[in-house]
Amino acid sequence: MLLALLCCLGCLMVTAPLRAQEDIDTEEPIPSSVDEIVAPMDRLAEKKPVRPGVFPWLKEQLKGYPPFLRDTTIGLNLRSFYLRRSNYDGSINEAWAMGGSLSYNSGWLYDRVSAGATLYTSQSVYAPESREGTNLLASGQQGYTVLGQVYARVRLYEETILNLYRFGEYNSPYLSKNDNRMTPYTYEGYTVLGRVGETDDGPRLVYGGGYITKIKDKTANRFVWMSEKAGAEVKRGVAVLGGRYSFGGFSLGAIDYYSDDIINIGYAEASYRLDMPKDLGIRFAAQFTDQRSTGSNLLTGSSFSTNQVGMSTDVSYRSTILSLLYTTNSRGQNLVNPWSGYPGYTSAMVTNYSKAGVSAFGTKISYDFSRLGLEGLAAYVLYVHGWGMVDQTTKAPLPDENELDADLQWRPKWSLLEGLWVRGRYGIVHQYQGPKQYVHDCRMIVNYDFQLM
Repeated sequence: MLLALLCCLGCLMVTAPLRAQEDIDTEEPIPSSVDEIVAPMDRLAEKKPVRPGVFPWLKEQLKGYPPFLRDTTIGLNLRSFYLRRSNYDGSINEAWAMGGSLSYNSGWLYDRVSAGATLYTSQSVYAPESREGTNLLASGQQGYTVLGQVYARVRLYEETILNLYRFGEYNSPYLSKNDNRMTPYTYEGYTVLGRVGETDDGPRLVYGGGYITKIKDKTANRFVWMSEKAGAEVKRGVAVLGGRYSFGGFSLGAIDYYSDDIINIGYAEASYRLDMPKDLGIRFAAQFTDQRSTGSNLLTGSSFSTNQVGMSTDVSYRSTILSLLYTTNSRGQNLVNPWSGYPGYTSAMVTNYSKAGVSAFGTKISYDFSRLGLEGLAAYVLYVHGWGMVDQTTKAPLPDENELDADLQWRPKWSLLEGLWVRGRYGIVHQYQGPKQYVHDCRMIVNYDFQLM
């Protein structure tokens, strides 16, 4: 029944092409006020909502058992994803895939130890072999099924948890799930994540650290060393340490990723939300990224360093949000995102604006249609202009680019369809100097995430 519903929705969306975006907020719903905006460092504090299962009688069968069995949850994610992109050179990437994931999470044994696993799959519905490159399917437009997460968790102290082996729920600026295709990135490593302080507007600290050894790419069936994923032919992991402090409308966070002989990435972010009269909200944020080579410079063969500064201002009024975005990069080298997403404020669906020397200005307007009686329907339009790009080797100037993205999404509030997310997105990149080329990118996504028990 559920699979049939998903197929029908996927077919309906193919008749009405819209589109999607590649920045860090791809996984987040469109906010209706500045209070709901999720910035890259805010994701450290995110917790998955606990929803009741659609088969409560299954839960009843475990009622008399110890918590390790009684509190077991089984989640099912059904996903349909269509992507078509025409590139500058005239080539086309296109595929329609269906699949999703099945996840298991145990309860706590003696309130100290739990376990979990997640199986992912993506299967071809329509995928011309000559149009591969969508990152929805494996090489040759082939489907895949892979066990992406197998892990144990140990409660060290209240909300401080030790994560062992292949745990995939990491949400930090340069190391995250980046769940914007059929399958997210998953990792192998050993980390500690914790929270202390108030849960609402009181002082609160979220922190984490550890060592990540390997990563599984979205369409891969095996894990590789983090250094190999970055592009170096050696076996190195990544040490990570960071935290975020918040109090009322203020937050400050920083995180560092260090891979010996490969790269060090430091990221910091601050935001402040003003207390305003009813229906009005104002938020300011700033970010800074520093990237540089380490040790023997095995990533590029020589030392390098680069950085980026970003600022954003958001104003909300009665379900409408207007955002002004700006980033500027040093001319040293292109910024890289070697292990997952890219957190720059002007990062758009197709273009990250991460090249050496680029400055980018963006404006984004979003609206939640619930005030008009269309519950769960929201949309945004994003425009970004980038200029000043240079070739990182020769320093020769590169063409300026504009990108215009549109995003329409529907999250119904009906109890039967809770967890359903229908999205349509369209993006155009215009390289208006030189040959004046275009990229057109169209995506349609249906995501149905729910608990079986």
